[in-house]
Amino acid sequence: MIKISNSVFLQENEIEWQFIRSSGAGGQNVNKVSTAAQLIFDIKQSSLPDFYKQKLSSKADHRITKSGKIIIKCQQSRSQDFNRQQALEQFIELVTSVTKVAKKRIATKPTKNSQKRRVDAKKQRGATKALRQNKPSY
Repeated sequence: MIKISNSVFLQENEIEWQFIRSSGAGGQNVNKVSTAAQLIFDIKQSSLPDFYKQKLSSKADHRITKSGKIIIKCQQSRSQDFNRQQALEQFIELVTSVTKVAKKRIATKPTKNSQKRRVDAKKQRGATKALRQNKPSY
C-alpha cells in the first residue's frame, strides 16, 4: 500500500515500473546496467477518488501525458533501488500537490505619494533631455 494522504491509499500493482539504461556519464556502468527507474501510472484506471483524477488530468505538468498517464523517470543515482524510491517520492508529491489550494492574490494599488514621485522623476528626466537638444540659433 502506498499512502497518499490519511484517507487515500494506492495498491502497489497500480504502478508499473520499467528499468532502463541511464543516460550521461558513468562509464561502463551506463552501458551495462539498467539503473534508471521509470514509473508509469494510469490516472483513469486507478482507484484514486474522482477529485484527484479530475485535478491531475487538468494539471499542466510535463510528466502527465494527454492520454492520462503519469510518467516519472529518475536517473539521479547509480543505484536502481535509490532511483525507484526517488521516483515514488516524486509521484506522491505530484499527487498530493493537487489538494493544496493556492492563496488568492490581492491586487494592490500604488499610493498617491509613489505615483507623484514617479511622475516627478519622469518630468526631471524629460527636462534633462530637453537641455541636451541641439536648438538652432537665429
